[in-house]
Amino acid sequence: MDAMQLRILIFCFLPLLLLLSSAAFAAPDGAHNITRILAKHPEFSTFNHYLSTTHLAAEINRRRTITVCAVDNAAMNELLAKHYPLPTIKNILSLHIFADYFGAKKLHQITKGSTTTSSLFQATGEAAGTSGYVNITDMKGGKVGFSPVDNDGGGRPMATYVKSIEEQAYVISVIQISHILSSPEAEAPTAGPSDLNVTSLMAKQGCKAFSDLITAQGADETFQQSVEGGLTIFCPSDESLDSFMPRYKNLTADGKTSLLLYHGIPVYNSLGMLRSSNGLMNTLATEGAKKFDFTVQNDGDDVKLKTKVVTATIKGTLIDDDPLAVYKIDKVLLPKELFKAAPPAPAPKPSKSAKSKGKSQDDEDADSPGPSADDEAVADEESNTNGGRALGGGFAAACVTLLVGILACIS
Repeated sequence: MDAMQLRILIFCFLPLLLLLSSAAFAAPDGAHNITRILAKHPEFSTFNHYLSTTHLAAEINRRRTITVCAVDNAAMNELLAKHYPLPTIKNILSLHIFADYFGAKKLHQITKGSTTTSSLFQATGEAAGTSGYVNITDMKGGKVGFSPVDNDGGGRPMATYVKSIEEQAYVISVIQISHILSSPEAEAPTAGPSDLNVTSLMAKQGCKAFSDLITAQGADETFQQSVEGGLTIFCPSDESLDSFMPRYKNLTADGKTSLLLYHGIPVYNSLGMLRSSNGLMNTLATEGAKKFDFTVQNDGDDVKLKTKVVTATIKGTLIDDDPLAVYKIDKVLLPKELFKAAPPAPAPKPSKSAKSKGKSQDDEDADSPGPSADDEAVADEESNTNGGRALGGGFAAACVTLLVGILACIS
């Protein structure tokens, strides 16, 4: 191959290399948002609303292989006419969400004409036994039927496939079915979280010392009354509280109450919601100028709670049942309104060689405080995007450099 042929070959492949370099830093696709998908179809507005109200939408968006069986407003009105409480509606709608991908093509090509798949009702552990599974049957005449495994009939018509609403191959399939999927297990009465004794629950799950403090201080009523409107509690482990007790005893009565209320957020947050809503959070102790807030921040797979004084990490889930969530944390949260903020890290001492260059300048540098951790912006998403661009830019530059080098060699 002579030089001219090599040049022609290189310029033929140049567009391909540039395409690959642009793909290297393109934003990753595959993320889906069920609320936005259904918002384009007003006939599913009621179904869409209750996916958000029950927080099932957040669970759908979090998963990467999923099928949503939507029903139109008329079918939802039949369900709502039965006046089920919200936890029961959540269980019923969970049957409409499959932890597998079923696009229109796959539904009509089911092996042996029938299969059984796990719904979100089963995957989340809410269903007893196998009652959260759904049978899918490719029936005669091109119809596809859906029926919960424990469906006893009960006068319910079989739900059938109507149409595909939107598909992202092997990621999410949103289809319409004709009727509501339900079962005796899904419709069974559910004890609401407001019926639970919050402090008793924490005591049984390894947070007895903290729950005892809440009761002794008379703050248990505030926690209990907040459940109905949504409540998230961060409960320090008994071990972390033991070492903190000498400082706790030095607080005033109001200070003790504020500290305890500081561990509650007046809104329900699943762990997934906390990961996706980093930022400042008001607490039960927030009142006027008394901010009593802290920052929620991701750190890899961990979720951290940062005050101006201390950083705690969520170590486990005690309960996650809308409208109540209780998490165990490894440290007591210390608000700056009650405790002194952590001092900034001291600047490194100058070396002896640096001192010899000018003592007066070195003294000035040594007295300067180091950068405060509070000045560092939390921008995980932005950083990740920029990192992708840097990688893509480096790849593109490498491609161009390679081409120029080859051309130079054969010139």
